[in-house]
Amino acid sequence: MSGYLLRRLPSALLVLVLASFAIFAILRLIPGDPATTLAGSDPSPETVAAIRADLGLDRPFPAQYFSWIGDLLTGDPGRSYLIGGRITDLIGARFGNTLALALGALVLMLVLGPILGVLGATARGRVPRALLSAVDSVSLTVPVFVTGVLLVLLFAVTWRLLPPGGHESIVADPVIGLQYLVLPALCLALPGSAVLARYLGDGVRQALGEDYVRTARSLGVSPRRILWRHALPNALPPVLTVLGMQVGALLGGAVVVEALFAWPGLGQLAEQGVARRDYPVVQTLLLLLVGVYVLVQLLTDIAYALLDPRVRLG
Repeated sequence: MSGYLLRRLPSALLVLVLASFAIFAILRLIPGDPATTLAGSDPSPETVAAIRADLGLDRPFPAQYFSWIGDLLTGDPGRSYLIGGRITDLIGARFGNTLALALGALVLMLVLGPILGVLGATARGRVPRALLSAVDSVSLTVPVFVTGVLLVLLFAVTWRLLPPGGHESIVADPVIGLQYLVLPALCLALPGSAVLARYLGDGVRQALGEDYVRTARSLGVSPRRILWRHALPNALPPVLTVLGMQVGALLGGAVVVEALFAWPGLGQLAEQGVARRDYPVVQTLLLLLVGVYVLVQLLTDIAYALLDPRVRLG
């Protein structure tokens, strides 16, 4: 296993390096200048030039890039241009909120996805299968912001069971905190649940058609035991890869969900940074997102290798 991990690390590091360069370059191609924003209305060219020099934006592109990488390696990505404060403090104040939202969505995804997948693979009758397929298709195709509005209208306006938005710490008040968490976490989890259900359902259906399943049935093994002890474990390894991709999608979708439900997390911070052309904040957040995604994929590959020895031996 250690050899397999060592083979995977260079590609993960290469992805981080390439992503850092792409993020740094693309942000500087976006129209707008933080120096002009800081200078206020109708600034003189001399004032804008002085601010650019003070921020280091007048230096050559390679110098700016390697200076940023050096700051990251020391653990200090610098200060925000326009939001204010050190970037580490800004991220630290909001990271816990985004983590709570992502974990809540992950729990719901791990509950809803397998349930829908197993039911879709084992349901008998045209009507139940059509209903489950419709639920899966709607969850997968409807945009997150539309799903969020519908959930608010249903659970917060019509039935008044949950708050429509805002945030309350789960640590400070678990009951109220969970009430604020349910709607955004469900909105974020539905697309991933539909993807997991589709892949798991296909895997279970394929496994139930194998020869060893027919042999087990002929020997009198109960359908429940065949499903849980034979078909489902054999369908899980490919689903792990999909699960890792969906965890990365959770972090990306959190930007829209946090804006929709007024959730004070990293997505809201990224939105503020983009709107104000705050380069240091945005590029650090994007690289953090890529780093988390790469880490999740690495852990997924390790779990896949543990389940299937052919992967690590190959």
